[in-house]
Amino acid sequence: MSPIVSVQSLSKTYGNGFKALKDVSLDIERGEILALLGPNGAGKTTLISIICGMTNPSSGRVLVDGHDVVRDFRKTRGQIGLVPQELTTDMFETVFNTVSFSRGLNGKKADPERINQILKDLSLYEKRNNALRELSGGMKRRVLIAKALSHEPSILFLDEPTAGVDVALRKDMWQLVERLRAQGVTIILTTHYIEEAQGIADRIGVINRGELLLVEEKTALMRKLGKKTLAMELRSPLPGVPQDLSHWSLKLSDDGMTLLYEYDLRGGDTEIAKLLAEISSAGISLGDLSTQQTSLEDIFVSLIGEKA
Repeated sequence: MSPIVSVQSLSKTYGNGFKALKDVSLDIERGEILALLGPNGAGKTTLISIICGMTNPSSGRVLVDGHDVVRDFRKTRGQIGLVPQELTTDMFETVFNTVSFSRGLNGKKADPERINQILKDLSLYEKRNNALRELSGGMKRRVLIAKALSHEPSILFLDEPTAGVDVALRKDMWQLVERLRAQGVTIILTTHYIEEAQGIADRIGVINRGELLLVEEKTALMRKLGKKTLAMELRSPLPGVPQDLSHWSLKLSDDGMTLLYEYDLRGGDTEIAKLLAEISSAGISLGDLSTQQTSLEDIFVSLIGEKA
């Protein structure tokens, strides 16, 4: 099956010479959740803006369901819902009218029942007749999400959707994302909350300084780049790592009561079993064992640091 979004050798250079994107290629599969991670200014929003047809690329092209986003703008834009970072709504209009207008703007017939259901899903129904200026920041963010969903898009972009919002909205947001995924909607999100990407995404993309550093299936990325640390508590302190164990690159805690061993996740259990056997042969008595795995945030920071 062909990807629902195909980004092909995409570059964007602004008039002042700033290169926001540098030869980015990316295929987004139907029904997946893709998280794009990167620091401020990495190119995430520029990439989304081009895919959504709001900014033209300097070179390369983007296909949405086989249609070029520049030549077939109306056809491709109708398939896409976008939740931007910034609040861009008429503060004196009501919630219901704002969401309904967005549906009509994308070529869909009026459907009050559907609009009301979206508002209920986002806990906005009780505020449907309120002007936007009367809402809290979190409620305004919900309205942006409702607008993006108003025309039943098959692709949903969430550009930092939970930045600066309360925990309740964040929870509602990810529950909604799961429901949309079950309906076959493809979801692309950018986020600074790496634990959210780790919890909800199927694949992770890392972008920095306009370059797409990698796109990997989440568990494969953790397996390939992640590491584990084995902490071995000792029954009595050691003055240092025994010479017989020096080839294992062990570290000893400051109090001499814990041996630490960092290993690649691909090493498997055989490596650990061999290490424990050698420790036992060295006459060292162990107490508790525990492991800690590298987080997605550790991997992200490492990748960004390497390309700095």
